[in-house]
Order: sequence, then C-alpha cells, then structure tokens
Amino acid sequence: MQGTKILTQGPINRQLFNLAIPIMATSFIQMAYSLTDMAWVGRLGSESVAAVGAVGILTWMSGSIALLNKVGAEVSVGQSIGARSQEDARNFASHNITLALIIAACWGGLLFLFADPILRIFQLKENITNDAITYLRIVSTGLPFVFLSAAFTGIYNAAGRSKIPFYISGTGLIMNIILDPLFIFGFGMGTEGAAIATWLSEATVFGIFVYQLRCRDDLFGGFPFFTRLKKKYSKRIFKLGLPVATLNTLFAFVNMFLSRTASEQGGHIGLMAFTTGGQIEAITWNTSQGFSTALSTFIAQNYAAGQKSRVKKAWYTTLWMTGFFGTICSLVFIFFGSEVFSIFVPEAEAYRVGGDFLRIDGYSQMFMMLEITMQGVFYGLGRTIPPAIVSIVCNYMRIPVALILVQMGMGVDAIWWAVCGTTIAKGIVLTTWFVIIKRKIL
Repeated sequence: MQGTKILTQGPINRQLFNLAIPIMATSFIQMAYSLTDMAWVGRLGSESVAAVGAVGILTWMSGSIALLNKVGAEVSVGQSIGARSQEDARNFASHNITLALIIAACWGGLLFLFADPILRIFQLKENITNDAITYLRIVSTGLPFVFLSAAFTGIYNAAGRSKIPFYISGTGLIMNIILDPLFIFGFGMGTEGAAIATWLSEATVFGIFVYQLRCRDDLFGGFPFFTRLKKKYSKRIFKLGLPVATLNTLFAFVNMFLSRTASEQGGHIGLMAFTTGGQIEAITWNTSQGFSTALSTFIAQNYAAGQKSRVKKAWYTTLWMTGFFGTICSLVFIFFGSEVFSIFVPEAEAYRVGGDFLRIDGYSQMFMMLEITMQGVFYGLGRTIPPAIVSIVCNYMRIPVALILVQMGMGVDAIWWAVCGTTIAKGIVLTTWFVIIKRKIL
C-alpha cells in the first residue's frame, strides 16, 4: 500500500524495535516539553512550579482526550492497511483529523472561559492561582495544534512510519528549549513566558506536519485533512478511541482530586511534589507507551492478516523489553529519588518531599510498564474496553485509599502509597484478564 510499511512478514524483533524506538523518542520529546518548562520555571521557585503543575493536570487531561483520535487512527488505519484496503485507510485518516479539530476547539474553549473557577479548586495562594490562570488561557488556545498533531502522529504510526513524528516533534522540542529561557528570563515574562514558548513550539510542530503530508509524503495516495463525517467511520473511531480517551481523562480527574488533597496536606510543596513527580515518572510511562504503541500497530496488522503466531511472539518480546527497563527505573527512583528531583526543583524542602514520592512510586514501576504493555495488546486486537475497565476502577480506588490513609495520619505520603498500590493492582489484573481470554482469540 502506497506510503506504508507492511508488518505481516519479516523479523519480528527488528520490526518491533524499529517501530518502538522512534515512538518512544517522540513520547520523550513530548514529555520533555513539560520537563523543560519545569526545569526552567524551577529556577523561579517552588510557587511558580506549583502554578505550572496545577495547569499540568489540565494539559494532561487535554492530551488524554487527544488520544481518542491518536489511538483511533493507529488502530483503524492500521487494521485497514493490514486488510489491504487503501480506501478505508484514507477515510479513517480524514475522519480522525476532522474529529480532532472539532473536539480541540470545544475543549480549548471551555478551558479558556472557565480557567478561573477550575484552578481555584486547588486552593492555592492568590498569586499562584493568578499565574496559573494566565498560563492555562495561553496554552488552551494552542490545543488545536496539539490535537491535530496527535492525529497526524497516529496516522504515521499506523503506516509503520513512526520516524516522521519523531523528527517533527524533535524540531518542536529544540525550539522549546531555545525559547523557554528567552521568554522566561530574557524577556522577564516568568511562567507566562513558558506558556508562550510552548504555544509557539506546538504551532511549529503542527505546521511541519501539514507541510510533510501535503508536500513530501503521499500516504494512501493522498487524502483530504477534513471531510464530511460519515457514521460508518466516525462510529468505528469512537468505538476504538473513546475507551482509551475516557480512561486517561478519568485518570486525570482522579489526579486533580489527589492534587487538591496533596495541597491540603502539604501546601504548595505537596502539590508541586505530586505534579512534578508525575512528570518525572513519565520517563517510565513514555518508554512503555512507545513499546505499547509499536505493539498495537504490529498486532493490528498481523491480527487482521490472520498471523496469530506473530502476535504471540511480539507480545512475549515486548514483555521482556519493558520488564528490563522497568527494573532500571525502579532502582533509580527508589535509591536516587531526591537527587533526580533536585535536577528540576533545587529547593531543599521541595526535593526532599519529591524524593519521597519517587521512592514510594518506584516500587510500582514494573507493574505500570506491564499494564501499558498489555494495553497495546488489547488495542491491537481492537478490544479497547478491558483496559478501560481495569484502569477506571483501579484509578478511582486511589481516592478512597488515599483518604483512608490520610485519616490514619500518614499525611501527604498517603497519596503516594495510594498511587503505588493501585498501579500494582492494574498491572496484575489486566495481565490476568488477557491470559484468561488468550486461548479463545489467539
């Protein structure tokens, strides 16, 4: 099929690795946007980090919603390629992009209009809240760039060309690294400058994607970015992508509640430790997500082509890869948590509390990577509901568990242990679910 890579033949290990590395690198680049902001804003003080961190929960929620079309594109387009249907691949690509723009405009408008009441949920000091409101209103206007770029990334991943999003996102990161200190310190704009730098970088990434698809690539013989929506394609996209977007969005809602609890128990230091610690933990999350997405694309094509033995071997291979990396991350977080945290926020009290978060969270890293790997298996098979059920139930269990532990006098550490325990549960339950149904579908 024109402009795509067929994954139903050839060495499995090499194909998975070649797919996963660019996807991982792209995920790291997207994560680095936030970490770059945190690293520079950290030099302004823990209050500024708390302001950006409060908005970070909402930008994470936005990214979760954008997964509807990223995953929708990866699976629907990937399966169309595996079934050798170029017309379906074209239509699914156009529908994902159109839906991404509509959703981004609606969600971004809501965040812009209701920035004030939303951010007052965290009960921060007035100056921190005002900085956060300004930051959110700037980044909310850039959400169409983020959502459309996510859809473009999903289309390229489905086509087996995951290096393209990596190069494009890398360009945006380099731009963000250059612009952050310029706007934050050079122009003296503080957290507002960080938001503007991120906005400009996201707009650049979007522009390069458009140029790449229109002027350099000819995926599926070319396809329109925007189209009149048809029920057949829209329904399939929502069926595939909505469970994934829902579970991640609900996850963000849970984290919003936990962030408020962290603020109540530890003030802005508690909130800062939770949000910044989550950004650092994304190192593990994005690594496993890269392998998971590669696995999803690989399985989507091979399952549609009836190559079930290749599906099984890909699953085993990916488990070994993610297991090895998960072990390394666990050891680093457990034994060097404070040192890692101090790279981003050099205040002694901040990296002491943040180090406790990473140490406790380190015990769950292996299980988190296991859960995300299993998500890739289910997504590639077109069964996105089981991961959604497991994730939603376990994530919402964090709220009562955290409240119980707070009542037991554990303070802000109660939140860290609630996160750790439920992450372990998700990895075990989702893996067990797949093992039970594996014989029936493979």
